[in-house]
Amino acid sequence: MAQKPSIPKGTRDFNAEEVAKRSYIMETIKEQFQVYGFQPIETPSFENSDTLMGKYGDEGDRLIFKILNSGDFLRSFNENLIKTINTAVFNLGIGIREDENFDINKFEVNFIKKFPNILRSLKNIKFDESQINLENLTKDIWFRIREIVLKHEKLKAMLMIDDAHNRAILSNMIHGDFYFQLGNKYVGNYISEKALRYDLTVPFARYVVQHQNEIEFPFKRYQIQPVWRADRPQKGRFREFFQCDADVVGSKSLFQEVEFIQLYDAVFSALKLEGVTIKINNRKILSGIAEVIGAQDKLIDFTVALDKLDKIGEEKVKEEMRSKGISEEGISKLQPLFTLKGGFGEQIESLKSILSSSEIGLKGIEELEFINTAISNLKLKTATLQLDVTLARGLNYYTGAIFEVSAPEGVNMGSIGGGGRYDDLTGIFGLKDMSGVGISFGLDRIYLVLEELDLFPATIAESTKVIFINFGENEAMACLQAVTKLRQAGVKAELYPDAAKMKKQMNYANRRNIPFVVLVGEEELKSGVFALKNMASGEQHKVEFSALVELLGN
Repeated sequence: MAQKPSIPKGTRDFNAEEVAKRSYIMETIKEQFQVYGFQPIETPSFENSDTLMGKYGDEGDRLIFKILNSGDFLRSFNENLIKTINTAVFNLGIGIREDENFDINKFEVNFIKKFPNILRSLKNIKFDESQINLENLTKDIWFRIREIVLKHEKLKAMLMIDDAHNRAILSNMIHGDFYFQLGNKYVGNYISEKALRYDLTVPFARYVVQHQNEIEFPFKRYQIQPVWRADRPQKGRFREFFQCDADVVGSKSLFQEVEFIQLYDAVFSALKLEGVTIKINNRKILSGIAEVIGAQDKLIDFTVALDKLDKIGEEKVKEEMRSKGISEEGISKLQPLFTLKGGFGEQIESLKSILSSSEIGLKGIEELEFINTAISNLKLKTATLQLDVTLARGLNYYTGAIFEVSAPEGVNMGSIGGGGRYDDLTGIFGLKDMSGVGISFGLDRIYLVLEELDLFPATIAESTKVIFINFGENEAMACLQAVTKLRQAGVKAELYPDAAKMKKQMNYANRRNIPFVVLVGEEELKSGVFALKNMASGEQHKVEFSALVELLGN
């Protein structure tokens, strides 16, 4: 029976048109990255597990795809582990069969006495003694089995029966649950030492630390590569997708933030996506607000609530803040935020009043003022810079400016870009005080916005410009000579491979949206001219080869 073709959930196939459109976006972004002085790097699709694990929080760790050490490793590991546990369980009853009562202490003595030898006898698993203490491992295994045994009267009774069949039942009941515990707790690294990258940021941090002696700081890099997340697939969320990142590390200058705003504007202007809004906030301002209302320990709670202002309204936001333990006095001090209006400058003045007693908050305002003044002098092409004090993107990660880009008004889409300043990106790998700032473009969402607004160039998916009809061997050879010369002139040309019916060949050209067809029959062979047909207008006329090159080369 033939296998039904399928792909893993959360992944996608892309047809020629989709690939062309995605390439157009990526090439446009790449071109602007290079104009702004960013250098390309690439990192492996998979990293060592310990490079990624623990860097994204518990939720992120659960979404990391791990890779088996080899295709056959898990099978041999399972077989050996089950054999080990079976052997251990068969020895559990030694010396306690005659006891009237279940002697848990003697049970423990006999098990611990036997198990280390069994564990050491495994041939296909190389336990690293520096990471796994055998004595502690044996005790932990014992306590896990004892926990299971004591929950079941039937199991306890079996331990006092010197009967191989009953011991086998006991073995099956125990190892089904237990060997997963052992595998997860002790030998996870032996099963999987590598994982697919979750994002481009942590691999970039690893790259900077590993190559720090080869890099000139400040280091400006861009990276356009796929990442993988074991997320629940849904609309707009995939398990495999591309990220388009640009970062600068090794500089605390706010001119970097200014350049990233210009870069966003340049990319979206080049894509003809005019009217995007670049929202900006500063982590220091959010920290300052929390300080003013006496809720430093509830920074996340109050910003999460504040972020919902447009969706649920002022009263619901206040209600949520109360439920998180924020005092009435603190909420009253936030009142000016609920009515914050006006342009960038007006909002800054209002914030100065609110944060007058917070040193860190005023520092955040100072940074935003610098950025706004610079952008006002430099001007943006088509984008708008907007202050949004509810913006709390990556609050645990960013330390300064925070960016988020929204699509033009009227397009129902989430953010199409975002980023911010971080003061210790490389600290997780031992290189301290390496400040950086970076942004990312949401490729898939940008694609959907361009599609909705019909902004892709009409010729973007054009692969072949002209196809030659095949009338037979002699005509095909003459056509192939012409096709070869056209290709040398940079024209995308091809010959239909089979001498099929004219209708079939014409339909093929139509379905592939090939704009021109050339017909070379017996008459054309004799005269040395080519019949050129425009598939859109239906017009057809005969031209010499030089004219053919000129017409198709435009």
